[in-house]
Amino acid sequence: MAAEHPLATLAAQGNPALAAFIEECKRGPAVEAELATQEKKGMATGLDVHHPLTGAAVPVWVGNYVLMSYGEGAVMGVPAHDERDFEFAKKYSLQIAPVIDLEGRRYSLDAWEPWYGDHGRCINSGPYDGLDFAAAIDAIAADLGRLGLGEKQTTWRLRDWGISRQRYWGCPIPIIHCAACGAVPVPDDQLPVLLPENLVPDGSGNPLLKDEAFLQVACPRCGADARRETDTMDTFVDSSWYFLRFACSDNHEAMLDSRVDYWLPVDQYIGGIEHAILHLLYARFWTRVVHELGMVPFKEPFANLFTQGMVLNQMFFHKPESGRIEYFNPADVERVTSAKIGIADITEDRDVVGAAGTTVDYVLRSDKSRRVESGGVVTMSKSKNNGVDPQALVDEFGADTARLFTMFAAPPEQTLEWSDEGVQGAYRFIKRLWKAVHDHVASGTLYGAAEPLDTSGLNDTQRSIRRQAHQTLAKVTDDIGRRRTFNTAIAAVMELLNALAKYPQGTPQDRSVMHEALEIAVMVLSPIIPHVTHSLWRELGHTTALIDETWATVDRAALEQSTIDIVVQVNGKLRARISVAVDADEQAVRETALADPNVQKFVGGAAIRKVIVVPRKLVNVVV
Repeated sequence: MAAEHPLATLAAQGNPALAAFIEECKRGPAVEAELATQEKKGMATGLDVHHPLTGAAVPVWVGNYVLMSYGEGAVMGVPAHDERDFEFAKKYSLQIAPVIDLEGRRYSLDAWEPWYGDHGRCINSGPYDGLDFAAAIDAIAADLGRLGLGEKQTTWRLRDWGISRQRYWGCPIPIIHCAACGAVPVPDDQLPVLLPENLVPDGSGNPLLKDEAFLQVACPRCGADARRETDTMDTFVDSSWYFLRFACSDNHEAMLDSRVDYWLPVDQYIGGIEHAILHLLYARFWTRVVHELGMVPFKEPFANLFTQGMVLNQMFFHKPESGRIEYFNPADVERVTSAKIGIADITEDRDVVGAAGTTVDYVLRSDKSRRVESGGVVTMSKSKNNGVDPQALVDEFGADTARLFTMFAAPPEQTLEWSDEGVQGAYRFIKRLWKAVHDHVASGTLYGAAEPLDTSGLNDTQRSIRRQAHQTLAKVTDDIGRRRTFNTAIAAVMELLNALAKYPQGTPQDRSVMHEALEIAVMVLSPIIPHVTHSLWRELGHTTALIDETWATVDRAALEQSTIDIVVQVNGKLRARISVAVDADEQAVRETALADPNVQKFVGGAAIRKVIVVPRKLVNVVV
């Protein structure tokens, strides 16, 4: 809780050390940005509170980073999933219990990772285990409501936006200060106020204060000598309405015109998480203003918001005994394995590999004698010098490889860990796609060009391939268009290519099915790897550019199946897969499952207690 909290004052009575710490906190910064970066300090009050749902005792601490102005001035510490709480708990050896799981990620108490704060599914949470973020919030709120202890509530933390900046760059604030009239707006016919372009910021303050030609002006109201405002506007003022101006940038008579009604609101806003409290918020404020002025018919500027995750990479540094830490780009660092040594010789900052005591060190490529330390995987930033130059990737692998890897490595809303091996994998996939199209086109000299597809005369193999091609088209269309999950879209095309690699092209009908499947694969990948797919589209016989083509339409008839595959379990363990007619009833599915040789093997001579049939999905035999 905050130092100013009444309970902290109560706990400090008779505890001089706590009272002194509270006074120290009160003298510290009160601005959130400063609180976030300062060293986390705290002191136990000796008091416990009881968890409202479990009844467990929770120790109460005073923390120097808790604001009395936030909520009730007391917050529940979540050290496993809040960076500040994590740092606090590590410092004071408090319990860190992970309660959120992200599939495929392994939680470690060694160091904070940005993905620890992502939304996932509840674990170690009793009745809430398995729930996602939204469902858990609703379930907990409902339980607190039933106990009469609380309910969901939206808390607003809006403050006035101070837009003035004491600097040269930025839009001048159109105000003139007159000794007699006070602050007077610049008349409309004198707008816009333009910055003088012959000034050079030299670090000695705002150069506008030294420019008499800019400063000295007549008062628009009384004509007396007056002084022009030298503060300029926050640059967010400009970026809060530029999207409106885009629709009518050639209008020199008005800020906006009727074209805004046609083009706006923006269909999709994409930005980092920092935009949620900066640009996005300011842009929404600005739009409300121009709406109330009658300039636009809408209140919200953006129809949809998508917040992408951060990109992570290894960080390497050298920390001298005195002076600033020096950071090194991963491309300039080499990983070296030392000779086997005794366990007692291993220092704490080395990665231990294997039980034999082999160690891994990091050295500069340019100076093998200079050892650097690994800071783990952190967010890419200029300050940590761990960014990746995309130009180097483009030069070696092409722009499409960089695009494919970035979109395939992780869902766009989650953090992405950079991997050179992943880049190589993306490059290999593009080569596979290129080879598949090349081999198909080249085989035309043997089997003839692909003929118009006759869907009425397909055999089972051809129907299966065509079904998978149109299933891929349907999935990618949904993944990209609605869900924005590019990684699953790419995975679906990879599965299709795997199937096509085993598909023969011995007849004209085979080639026609293959041709359609390759066209679908090339088209659905075009938003992701546009350069390669542009060329492959031409190779497949088209004279128009792929970017000008209409998106393919799913053939619903191709998706129809006469049979489906069903998983069979024995006592909950996968033992077989069976194929049954789509319209098979429960009895037929049960008989087919029990007749499978592998199922009979694991049932053996045991008595069957129950057979559970989940239609079109699975059969579970309980013995």
